[in-house]
Amino acid sequence: MFKLNFKIALRNLWRNKGFTFINIGGLAIGMACCLMLLLYVNYEMSYDRQFKNIDKIYITALNLKFNGKLATTMALPNKLSKAAMEELPGFKRSARASNENNVKLYSHGRDNFKLSAFFVDPDFIKIFDYHFIYGDANTALNDPASVIINETTAKKLFGNENPIGQRISYDGKRELKVSAVIEDLPKNVSMQFDVLHPWAFFDQLNPQDKENGWGAITCFTFFELKDKVSVESTNQLLQKFIVNKEHDLKEMTYEPFIFPFAKMHLYEDFQNGKSVGGRIDQVRLFIFLAFCVLLIACINYMNLSTARSEKRAREVGVRKALGSTRKTIMSQFMIESLILSFVAMLIAFALLESTLPYFNNLLDIKIVINYGSAPIWITLLSLVLITGLLAGSYPAFYLSSFIPVKVLKGFKGSAGSLSIRKTLVVFQFTLSICMIISAIVIYNQIQYMRDKPLGFDAAALAQIDLEGELTKPGKMEIFKNELKRSGAIESATEYASSFTRGGNITGDISWPNKPKNDVSIVSYRSTGFNFANTAGVKIVAGRDFSSEFPADTATSLLLNQEAVKLMQLKNPVGTIITWGDNPPLKVVGVVQDFFNESLGAKVSPTVYYYNVRKSGTLLLKLNTRQSLTASLDTIKQVSQRLNPAYPVEIKLVSEGLAEKIKSEKLLSALSNIFGGFAIFISCLGLLGLALYMAEQRSKEISIRKVLGANLSDILVLLNKDFMKLVIISNLIAIPVAFILVSKWLDKYDYKISVNPWPFVLALLTSIIIAVLTVSLQTFKVAKANAVDALKYE
Repeated sequence: MFKLNFKIALRNLWRNKGFTFINIGGLAIGMACCLMLLLYVNYEMSYDRQFKNIDKIYITALNLKFNGKLATTMALPNKLSKAAMEELPGFKRSARASNENNVKLYSHGRDNFKLSAFFVDPDFIKIFDYHFIYGDANTALNDPASVIINETTAKKLFGNENPIGQRISYDGKRELKVSAVIEDLPKNVSMQFDVLHPWAFFDQLNPQDKENGWGAITCFTFFELKDKVSVESTNQLLQKFIVNKEHDLKEMTYEPFIFPFAKMHLYEDFQNGKSVGGRIDQVRLFIFLAFCVLLIACINYMNLSTARSEKRAREVGVRKALGSTRKTIMSQFMIESLILSFVAMLIAFALLESTLPYFNNLLDIKIVINYGSAPIWITLLSLVLITGLLAGSYPAFYLSSFIPVKVLKGFKGSAGSLSIRKTLVVFQFTLSICMIISAIVIYNQIQYMRDKPLGFDAAALAQIDLEGELTKPGKMEIFKNELKRSGAIESATEYASSFTRGGNITGDISWPNKPKNDVSIVSYRSTGFNFANTAGVKIVAGRDFSSEFPADTATSLLLNQEAVKLMQLKNPVGTIITWGDNPPLKVVGVVQDFFNESLGAKVSPTVYYYNVRKSGTLLLKLNTRQSLTASLDTIKQVSQRLNPAYPVEIKLVSEGLAEKIKSEKLLSALSNIFGGFAIFISCLGLLGLALYMAEQRSKEISIRKVLGANLSDILVLLNKDFMKLVIISNLIAIPVAFILVSKWLDKYDYKISVNPWPFVLALLTSIIIAVLTVSLQTFKVAKANAVDALKYE
């Protein structure tokens, strides 16, 4: 019986090539989109899953009272790791890691490379079981002068030689010995690095760090838990651990807790001390998008199959009259659906393979299909079965329900089937319109964040790392003067770190009339002279740091407007601020708030102090009167002459800002691409239905033409039913989309208002697309010769 049904299915599909092509095309595109999105979702959810004990690895987070709210940071006091291991139960291993991915110069012979590095405790490489090509994990970090490098770094420095025991230079200052080589990390590992140093080496470079109190948050802290340890009870023990260590912190909210490291990539957003999501929201959205695109493709199949019911009715009637059961007929239609699904999957897989490199390039990721993985084949088979059964279920139930006597006398489609088809079309277009509206709103929000006034001149601002000869005060001034004299820059100043990165925070700042119970956290950044002028930041009161005022190097501060607001200072210039053990500091100026670290969130209260020794970046205000290329070339030439050992990397601040909206750009790109495919699939369905309706009404149209109807009347007649469905779809989609985009915008402090234009544009777009799609077929029918349709009557 199966063989017979299979043959019948193939004959029917071959006989109706047009409908088969539309069905397979819609299903193939839907499946390809669904597979692509599911591969991306799997990639995101696989972050850090390569480590054997990942379910027992926890990163420690810290809740702080931040301007009336609980804020969460991953940086902890460097004393916590050892103290918790000694005094608290449940921990198998602990390790610190520097809270910055340090980029330094590493040299071997004449080869010089800037590489990213972490300083870690020896147990770090036992907690994270990296695969060692050379060396031993038990001893690799025992010597402060030892260093672990990855495979790519080993090839850069040593070619194909075994690098164990070889010497490399660190920042031109220290000689280190390679103790191990590990495999390159895949892109879906959170902590990316080229080099690992022992924490003991960090202590040698920063001896003052050992003296930090419990209030200083300076490093990441990782724990590996023992078997069967309760995370909840461990967090209860940790909650007051830090404040019990230092009396000065008793009045502050200073609560550490452990958080699964496996969740850090997807659940990185915290509010009021608790995880509230993050990338996982985007991942869930993509899962929903994958389901929607596939569902739209399945609805196409249902609509086209039931629309052809008149042609299949006599076949069903004859087969039933000859003794076929409803179950047998249902199985035939399901087999047809599964065959279409299987063929569509083959085409979808070919589309997937051909477009995957472009997808990887677009998202800057590396998704590879592992053909040896059982889950891949299970997913493909499941998708074929689910799609085939879902798409074929309604046609099978509907077509197999025909009564032989009625259909053999003359079949007329039931009103019920027509209403179901209309419902499916409405549902299909509702999903597509929601995607159009969401894509428009996401794009507008990205444009708003990108174009809104930043409060500084990003277009003319570049930065380079301060390293080598440039860390010496005399050489630094020569470098600045050379660049000014050459016309490459207008001014320059030192800055704490990369201008678009976050920085340090403190709760140890006091101001006049500060309430005793105020535990506000203030950000602080080091800078050099002419900071405001170089960055293009407006001074709203007082003045900038200047070499004309010697006191600026030791006892002066700049505040931003948010800091003035926090401190409730009516006349901030001249106010005396106390900060830890430092001498009293005097506010000499107030700068306008500017958005350099986050484009969608409020500016943090920030103080700026002069300290070129603690600054890691040189900000350069480029000369706008000459070309950007000429300025950058000059900077490179001067840097190579004065600092030849260090390859200069000039970074435009505008490029760093673009990184800030990378996730929004990703969401926008995927919404546009897959939303476009969803609309295309919906149009295929409309085209198929229009084809059927035009075929059914060809005689009616011919009679109307004979009686004098013109082309425009016939086109309106054929299009108006479809336009009603599109209008209904918009009426449903608009309020749904409004709720969805409003909720998405809630996460931004600075956002667009949801105005009617995206909804009007989606309405017009959907109508135009539907009219064009339907008219492709109806125009041909309306122009046909009436005699051809009526000559047999």
